[in-house]
Amino acid sequence: MTDLTSSDSAPQRVHLIAVGGSIMHNLALALHRQGAHVTGTDDEIFEPARGRLAAAGLLPSQEGWDPARITPDLDAVIVGMHARPDNPELRRAQELGLKIYSFPEYIYEASRDKQRVVIGGSHGKTSITACILHVLRFYGRKFDYAVGAQLAGFDLMVQLTDDAPVIIIEGDEYLSSPVDRRPKFHLYQHHIGVISGISWDHINVFPTEEIYREQFRIFADMTPKSGVLIYDQDDEQTQLIAVPTNPSVTYIGYGPHENVVRDGQTFLLTKKDEEVPIQVFGEHNLRNISAAREVCKQLGIKGKDFYRAVASFPGAARRLELLARGATSVVYKDFAHAPSKLRATAGALKQQFPQRRLVACLELHTFSSLNPDFLPQYAHCFDAPDVAVVYFNPHVLEHKRLPLLPPAAVAAAFQRPDLRVITDSHELAEFLHAQLWDDTNLLLMSSGTFDGLDLAVLAAKVVGLEAR
Repeated sequence: MTDLTSSDSAPQRVHLIAVGGSIMHNLALALHRQGAHVTGTDDEIFEPARGRLAAAGLLPSQEGWDPARITPDLDAVIVGMHARPDNPELRRAQELGLKIYSFPEYIYEASRDKQRVVIGGSHGKTSITACILHVLRFYGRKFDYAVGAQLAGFDLMVQLTDDAPVIIIEGDEYLSSPVDRRPKFHLYQHHIGVISGISWDHINVFPTEEIYREQFRIFADMTPKSGVLIYDQDDEQTQLIAVPTNPSVTYIGYGPHENVVRDGQTFLLTKKDEEVPIQVFGEHNLRNISAAREVCKQLGIKGKDFYRAVASFPGAARRLELLARGATSVVYKDFAHAPSKLRATAGALKQQFPQRRLVACLELHTFSSLNPDFLPQYAHCFDAPDVAVVYFNPHVLEHKRLPLLPPAAVAAAFQRPDLRVITDSHELAEFLHAQLWDDTNLLLMSSGTFDGLDLAVLAAKVVGLEAR
């Protein structure tokens, strides 16, 4: 691991540009916990990053960029994606010839001597990573990690220690930094790699499906001698690049874990005909569990031990997260926004409760989902719900400098004639509150907040309870 002390035994001095980011402020906290002298700046810092940085004494005294904070005695400067290439602090660091890292570059430097497991894929990587971490912690194994979401039971999204022999990394395919256009997961140099599936995303960076898929081919080809590549054997796009061509690499394909569903409860079926009740459900989660099991097997976790641990796995936050449960209704929220995630999540809830109606609401919030050129990718991805609603805020289009998006164009892209498209948050709230919720479930999908929709009040209404 990168030594957190300088040559004179003083703590390593690290400055983070764009420290307010979700993963960046977690890295700042992890380095601070390890004894480094950490500073950081950003032009805007929101909760929970603001409060967490303040509690650790790392919150900048004021927001904004200040080149004077970049001094020759810094051992490392880490730049986040929120910064621009012409950031004045970044320019000053370049002028001084300081060591400048992107987040993935620094994680690699900090884990050079560890076994690196990198979970890649357009969907499922957070859940797979969370499952692996859950199992390893269940058995008291030492491990480091870097994951893109806050996980139950883990106070930070990043952990870097001196003695952990392995690090589990969620391998995002997005760009590494404003001055490094390589995908993050190309920089970790994995020993064990996972590709959970490939479905075109990030149209602003990868303008064609072929260019996007090529990033995963590069990742697959980076698997080293005696390394392992674990992949979804049923994913058509993954099949095009995860081809067993290197005789010195072990290729392991997986599918959905064998299971049975009874009364809304999913059970894993083991080779010994045992039934293991689990807290998550849906085919996509059954695939995620299979991927996690294969990784854990490579890390020395036996099958029976994996099942014992996975029974208590609660799933990843914001991934089919239960908001409320009533006698005849449940309310879930999910981070789903890309077409493949939308199809998997909506289909999972409908299959888990086949006798109930499903009302599902999707917020278009990301650059790709609001891009007219990308919208056709949503065709028939929202067919599973009985009532399907798509919401977006026209002001977000202005902020992202995208053209106006007529509701009729959205409805046409989804190829569902009865799709309801809403562009006002008050109208959305009224529509949902007016529904009849007997024997009906609600699914809310977004990487945003539905512009402040009170989910607690809505969930209480659905399940017939008063919000507390």
